[in-house]
Amino acid sequence: MPDGERALFTDLYELTMLQAYHAEGLRETAVFSLFVRRLPPGRNFLLACGLEQVLDYLERLRFEAEDLAWLRSLGRFSDGFLDWLRDFRFTGAVHALPEGTLVFGGEPILEVTAPLPEAQVIETFVINQMQLQTLLASKAARAVAAAAGRPVVDFGARRMHGLDAAVMAARAFHIAGVAATSNVLAGRRFGLPLSGTMAHSYVQAHDSETEAFRAFARLYPDGVLLVDSYDTLEGVRRVIALARELGEAFRIRAVRLDSGDLGALARAARALLDAAGLQRVEIFASGGLDETRIAALLAAGAPIDGFGVGTAMGVSEDAPGLDIAYKLCEYAGRGRLKLSPGKPILPGRKQVFRRERDGEAEGDTIARAGERLPGRPLLRPVMRDGRRLAEGRESLEAMRARARAGIAALPARLRALEPAEPAYPVAVSPALRRHAEEIAARVAGTQAEK
Repeated sequence: MPDGERALFTDLYELTMLQAYHAEGLRETAVFSLFVRRLPPGRNFLLACGLEQVLDYLERLRFEAEDLAWLRSLGRFSDGFLDWLRDFRFTGAVHALPEGTLVFGGEPILEVTAPLPEAQVIETFVINQMQLQTLLASKAARAVAAAAGRPVVDFGARRMHGLDAAVMAARAFHIAGVAATSNVLAGRRFGLPLSGTMAHSYVQAHDSETEAFRAFARLYPDGVLLVDSYDTLEGVRRVIALARELGEAFRIRAVRLDSGDLGALARAARALLDAAGLQRVEIFASGGLDETRIAALLAAGAPIDGFGVGTAMGVSEDAPGLDIAYKLCEYAGRGRLKLSPGKPILPGRKQVFRRERDGEAEGDTIARAGERLPGRPLLRPVMRDGRRLAEGRESLEAMRARARAGIAALPARLRALEPAEPAYPVAVSPALRRHAEEIAARVAGTQAEK
């Protein structure tokens, strides 16, 4: 997306509020907090992702002349406001969880401190990017866990919700531990490992399956052959025949099963391959897989060495959205909140402390930013004066390692696919709770006076 158009990726009410703030002179410092109110059903944790794209957006946020001309054509905005937008830049600070950090319901993922108009207008982009990557990384982590050390490959680009979603999903999947992606653009943009086999159309385009296998093996000797275009086990037998034909020149790495009873077919294929002395040829499975099916296949003893996962992971099929919010929690030095039922806001800048014992996470406490509590503080300064700090520039491998270490540090019940009982404990510090109660009483009293 061109830089100028990024500024227009916002909801209309952000711009109408911006004009109102401008007209009223509301430009004091504000704090906005991004958090997920509650975890989706079946999720024991989330993986924070998407911060790099947010920081890049904030550094380059500006309204170009073409954008301002188009906004003027709408007839909704004054010339004075549009002239002010010409020099609009983000000049604030961001504190955030490093990408790959485990996060739980109610905890701030990032907090923005900036003049009110700057902190307000970025809401749409921040939620869009953080929600997508956090959601998909969290789904992918479940598939990786179910595979129990076997590689999981992202096959989902063609059915994801648009180009941006598919590219950013591959990034989030990598952070979550996915081994490779079929998405070439994502591979180029982020330096991700690429993986791919062949499609049924390749086999169908040849006069026979044997001819297709022979031609593919000639061009890609270390490739993977898709064996279920016609009859899966006959396809395996044709691979075995090709191995005999080529002798020592046969280097095919794996066969791929993409349909039918994957467990039964994997066992039968393994038996055929082993009997032919092809123990080194692996079995790769795909076709409608998710973490539950992967776990069931392995629990039943299916001899599968790797998994291609597409739609279910690419759209987080069982939980396609997060209850994520970006809310004002301080303005002009005073804590702010809402009194809406079921939608609590914790006021002011905050910190999250994670308590650990013998390498295992025990629980988190959400505190006021200035508190010092037992545990490891998670929110870090990543931007100041509109420019990224060193803490806001990390490699994907560092994020991936953080996610792996964080998941490994969870108690076993929280690493499981089933809902944990009890859930991971998240507390609010007494000081933050008192602060919230004081502000709630003040807000209630002020509204009653009006």
